[in-house]
Amino acid sequence: MRIIFMGTPDFAVPTLNALVEAGHDIVAAYSQPPRRAGRGKSLRPSPVHARAEQLGIEVRTPVSLKGADEQAAFAALHADVAVVAAYGLILPRAVLDAPRLGCLNVHGSLLPRWRGAAPVQRAILAGDAETGVGIMQMEAGLDTGPVRLEGRTVIDRKTAGELTDEIAAMGARLMVTVLADPDAFPPIPQPEDGVTYAAKIDKAEARIDFSQSAEQVERQIRAFNPVPGAFFEHGGERFRIHAAEVTSGSGAPGMVIDDQLTIACGSGAIRPTLVQRAGKGAMAPADLLRGFAIPGGTEL
Repeated sequence: MRIIFMGTPDFAVPTLNALVEAGHDIVAAYSQPPRRAGRGKSLRPSPVHARAEQLGIEVRTPVSLKGADEQAAFAALHADVAVVAAYGLILPRAVLDAPRLGCLNVHGSLLPRWRGAAPVQRAILAGDAETGVGIMQMEAGLDTGPVRLEGRTVIDRKTAGELTDEIAAMGARLMVTVLADPDAFPPIPQPEDGVTYAAKIDKAEARIDFSQSAEQVERQIRAFNPVPGAFFEHGGERFRIHAAEVTSGSGAPGMVIDDQLTIACGSGAIRPTLVQRAGKGAMAPADLLRGFAIPGGTEL
């Protein structure tokens, strides 16, 4: 097929790779414009942008698709289908309707649960037992389109990073399957019940709220690993917790209750297993405490 690929972050790269490996003709890749990043604040292309250039695919980075010129340029590609994976721009009706088979989206949840920007993190925060990925026929609404195929996985104790990688690979396989025979996977409307919205993650949410239960705090830590990183502050410094386990113990929420950095929560306690002091690498709590004392009785 003649395919327009539309994606931006690492999540989208496995799908792009899979489409190329399956022998499809990627006539153009659309991605968010390069952003300034790093200490030098130099312009850095998105992961999809960089990978598409490696593959010799034309890359387009419009700031909007609302203009008539951009829509005409999109339609002029005469694509059979547009494949979308975490692109980040709203697709106007003219864009949705331009390809012969419309636009197919790789969405990281079991729709209609967690429509929106951060489905993986929200599923972990909510304590969902499972999640997955769906190949959705896009409509004008926010992730409201019918689903052609989906895959499922248990969340267990996976971090957002681990879960994102898993469902990205799953979504890539499912997209290739659907495109091999679209008629075999007719679009099925989403149920009207069970709709939830996965709001974009605000960095302020990464501050650990120890008044929550230990189970909720542990989910918060996994949901924000690797970014933006769940943290607490002590002595004017910020400390990230990359991993922790729920344990017994009690005390005022946020109080360190032993010499192993066990921290009391609203109910129960958490014991960090991987922590990071600002400007340092991640380490075991015992290594951190050798160079920076956080004794029992400290309130975080």
